[in-house]
Amino acid sequence: MAARLDDDTAARLLSVALDNVLRDHPVHWTHLIESDAELVPQSVLHPVFARSYDWHSCVHQTWLIVRLLRVRPELAEASYAADVLDGLLTVEGCETEARFFRGRRGGYWERPYGWAWLFVLDAELRLWADQLGGERAGVWAAALRPLTEALRDRWLEWTRKARWPVRSGVHSNTAFAAGLVLDAARAVGDTELADTTTAAVLRWYGEDAGYGGFEPNASDFLSPALTEIDVMRRALPGEEFLGWLDRFLPDLEAPRWSVLREPVPVDDPSDPHGSHISGLMLSRAFAWRSLAAALPRDHRYRAIAEGSARAHAEDGWRYVFGYGYAADHWLGTFAAYLTLRAFETV
Repeated sequence: MAARLDDDTAARLLSVALDNVLRDHPVHWTHLIESDAELVPQSVLHPVFARSYDWHSCVHQTWLIVRLLRVRPELAEASYAADVLDGLLTVEGCETEARFFRGRRGGYWERPYGWAWLFVLDAELRLWADQLGGERAGVWAAALRPLTEALRDRWLEWTRKARWPVRSGVHSNTAFAAGLVLDAARAVGDTELADTTTAAVLRWYGEDAGYGGFEPNASDFLSPALTEIDVMRRALPGEEFLGWLDRFLPDLEAPRWSVLREPVPVDDPSDPHGSHISGLMLSRAFAWRSLAAALPRDHRYRAIAEGSARAHAEDGWRYVFGYGYAADHWLGTFAAYLTLRAFETV
């Protein structure tokens, strides 16, 4: 079940998210431009998700708005937020977005992180409409459908042939994205998407053993080790996962892994890379909590996972508000995902 945020925190998350999805600047464009004719405003190519600093942040800030409306419809700005979504999630806008992703640049741009959050948004809307009779959610989901289908085709094409994963601690990380996609696909009963993603995950990570990476890097907002563990607990049944975990990280109690078990300092939460480290505390908290839930009560890592989840959650929440746009444009999503999860009713 989703946890219940206090009223003030939920209202602040919603208010910041609304500001973000309506804020044109600053914006970070990352398109490869091959001619002057392609130098067009971001909103021409991406009329739905042109704001909140970058495309992927706008997608998951839109999910945050949807999630809060679904589980906290009594919030003061709920009616206004629904009107904002009416203006953003239009048939015309989503079809324009879909045309881009069907085109030559659409096979790699925002892959995999932005694509994964789009599937989360789509699943949240569809489940809201199906489970709770959310009429407007159904309209928004239908409008989003062409974009969802375009990215679904791209995801299936890519994961069926991708030989290797990306083990970074930033947006290109394949484990984090695959975990989001697995959750979304299973939530809406998309067995092809779930099975293809699972096959890719096992191909990428199934033989990994004796993890020896150094974490964190200065710009990480994801833990390569914990995201891999988190996606493998989704991909493998219980006993198989436990066996894989023992091979992958057999010495989690060792002193060297204190840097993974304990929150790390955030020197400047207002710096773009500093905000990433702030978010790392939240994403680690989710991974630790999920690992704890997947472990038997007598497993030697259970207490470590529970304690690390609590410590990282407490630390991460301290950075969610008040550190400028470098943090504001995205951290609220990770805080809400930790606290409210996705898809669940209350």
